[in-house]
Amino acid sequence: MHPPTRTLGRALAAGPVLLDGGLSNQLEAQGCDLSDALWSARLLTDGPDQIQAAHTAYVRAGAQVLITAGYQASFEGFARRGIGRAEAAELFALSVRLARRAADAVERDVWVAASVGPYGAMLADGSEYRGRYGLTGRELERFHRPRIEALAAAGPDALALETVPDVDEAEALLRAVEGCGLPVWLSYSVAGDRTRAGQSLETAFGLVRGHDEVMAVGVNCCDPADADRAVRVAAEVTGKPVVVYPNSGEGWDAGAREWAGAATFDPGGARAWQDDGARLIGGCCRVGPDTIAELAGLLGAAGADGPT
Repeated sequence: MHPPTRTLGRALAAGPVLLDGGLSNQLEAQGCDLSDALWSARLLTDGPDQIQAAHTAYVRAGAQVLITAGYQASFEGFARRGIGRAEAAELFALSVRLARRAADAVERDVWVAASVGPYGAMLADGSEYRGRYGLTGRELERFHRPRIEALAAAGPDALALETVPDVDEAEALLRAVEGCGLPVWLSYSVAGDRTRAGQSLETAFGLVRGHDEVMAVGVNCCDPADADRAVRVAAEVTGKPVVVYPNSGEGWDAGAREWAGAATFDPGGARAWQDDGARLIGGCCRVGPDTIAELAGLLGAAGADGPT
């Protein structure tokens, strides 16, 4: 395995860097059944080759950052399957190795970001789109810290604190990553001009002030239309590079566990995000390799592949 020639932070300072798209939709396109509480994380035990193949599809499309299959992974979720802590820690590490192997297939810089999903993802009931779980901040920190430590030990290039619905959980995550030795990005799931839990974007993004380990802040897994204002606010409030990777625009029905509605993701809109301060740009659920390839052509993503 060969590491990137420079840090992701240095690449962001030079220009846009292209994220991958939704891992779950690519796995489904490969014929995988994800109707399971562990979602794509189940394949860490049952089909790791499928995860690597999905990562490879995004690398071939031009993605420069691969987000690992750890979004729905947790020690608690694995324990419900009879998987002990030592084996679970190895599965976290495997999620990083699979992405790294796919990254190594090309002769250019591809970074690996270990996914740290919200507490609600472990519940597998759509709670990550509501927040306000009834837990204290310290309880949330105790949930997140062990898997952050396990992921950091596996050597990713960054941690993706993603799809965070709630300022309270964001605060817990920022405490949990202190001392992990890795840069992180923090991305909220939003609706309109509020977090999913109803807090203002100004308050949500403002949390990262004074947190030098946060290299980017923004939104993911939201409607593409909601990303427009969020990118501007994140840049204005924080002065940091902005990360943006909305979903396709379809709506997730947690009860039926299916997507509904029309796709509205327009790759052309990414140029406006870039103009407003976005540097990490990609897609989330239902945004596949074809769309990432379009983004690659539109953005050029010069910051990732320029001279070191």
